[in-house]
Amino acid sequence: MRQECSAILNAPCDRLFSKVKDFVGASMIRYALRCDQGHEFESWFASAAAYDALRERGHVGCAVCGSSSVEKSLMTPTVARPSAEKPIRAARPPAPDPALAKKIEAFRRHIEANFDYVGLNFATEARAMHLGEAPERAIHGEAKIDEARALIDEGVPMAPLPFLPRNRTN
Repeated sequence: MRQECSAILNAPCDRLFSKVKDFVGASMIRYALRCDQGHEFESWFASAAAYDALRERGHVGCAVCGSSSVEKSLMTPTVARPSAEKPIRAARPPAPDPALAKKIEAFRRHIEANFDYVGLNFATEARAMHLGEAPERAIHGEAKIDEARALIDEGVPMAPLPFLPRNRTN
């Protein structure tokens, strides 16, 4: 449990830091750490003194193996932005076009009503039909990217669908 909690708390450091910082309203310090087994990980502390106090009591543990023999590792510093500088935010994806969504849904209904769903056997079924080993019929299913590329290289007619199977959607 301790290892799982450490891994969860240390994994998405930047995102976690922003949430913790918003919650506590204080600045924190991030240290790159290394245990006696050679595992490297990062963790956040309220201050350098807080890290030292926690480490002395054995409360700083390796996120991988749980060892409490942990030392600070060399890391690059984070350079603070002037407070007037706004953070860079990713652009929001465009709002979905309702007319396009209706067309895709109509296309989905047509495919589901007129094609046989073969699931993860799509590549095998499509190849067998292309080689004349199975009767031709309209199918749809799922294929890994390398399987889809191989089908295209072999000249098997296929195209990706603009939707996920219903069993893979909410």
